Amino acid sequence: MTIKVGSRLIGRDQPVFIVAEACDNHLGNMDVAREMALRAKLAGADAVKYQHHLPDEEMLPDIPMSDNFREPLYDFLKKCALTIDQHAELMAYCRSIGISYMCTPFSYAAASELAQTGDIEVFKIGSGELTDIPSLVKIAGLGKPMILSTGMCTLEEIDETVAALRAVGATFALMNCVSEYPPVYEDINLRVVQTLMDRYQELTIGHSDHTPDLYTCYAAVALGARIIEKHIILDKLQPGPDQSVSIDMHDLHALVDGIRKIERASGRAKRVHEREKQIRAWATRSVVSLRPIRASEVITDEMVWTKRPGIGIPSKRLGEVIGRTAACDIAGNTLIRWEQLR
Repeated sequence: MTIKVGSRLIGRDQPVFIVAEACDNHLGNMDVAREMALRAKLAGADAVKYQHHLPDEEMLPDIPMSDNFREPLYDFLKKCALTIDQHAELMAYCRSIGISYMCTPFSYAAASELAQTGDIEVFKIGSGELTDIPSLVKIAGLGKPMILSTGMCTLEEIDETVAALRAVGATFALMNCVSEYPPVYEDINLRVVQTLMDRYQELTIGHSDHTPDLYTCYAAVALGARIIEKHIILDKLQPGPDQSVSIDMHDLHALVDGIRKIERASGRAKRVHEREKQIRAWATRSVVSLRPIRASEVITDEMVWTKRPGIGIPSKRLGEVIGRTAACDIAGNTLIRWEQLR
């Protein structure tokens, strides 16, 4: 199952799709939101992702809070959430600079507003919404593919959502995720990427990362993740709701560069490459004489051994040399040739 975003295909046999998650680190400032898109483009990301919150559709005002927010989430979103008109501006700006716009709607109403712009290609669904099957089925009805994070969920809950979306013919992908901000490394369990790949073999599997560095993203790619999502911020010293799990643009560039190099290095064929052959010639071993050998002497294991370079009789054939008779005088500490033996 593949998903098309801009000119890119997302799939198991496609290059890794790298999403720079701006989240709400722009704090509602459109200049910052645009700058994040531009800097993500310059770093080589495939997409920049924002969030569309309609707080009254999304939550009750007095929901319990986790320790990654300094003020009630409802109050923060009332101040900083982007309007649909601002999202439309960002869509146009992203299109003008050549980076795909993505967005996470946190309610069906938010998804519907995004769909009505005509410019949304895929919905990114957060982990908190994975078990909200009624909303997901309605969002699927908008006709856009979905990429769903799986943090805070059991495999059985993922099974239920996958079954529901399959039943309505949705196109979707799954993201391994741990919803801690930031997570302890022992909780990440990166091989869940492979578990999801084995369990849902027709789906593309990615990894949404909340660590403050890049290592687990690289490892996820090596394990088969075809989508990587990473939170970004212009400056790690600036405030933001996801500041503690965000990387700056220098790190984003390193992330993209590292992923592309890992992709290039991920072949399966084992062969001797052209550039190895010149090294192979001197680095491998051949059979050599340890002392002068006279013509007609029977060669014993005390007369020969193996040394570099590897351009003579291969060292693995030492046993075929021992017991043969020298056809001519052989100087000491030299390569032995077959024509010197009988």
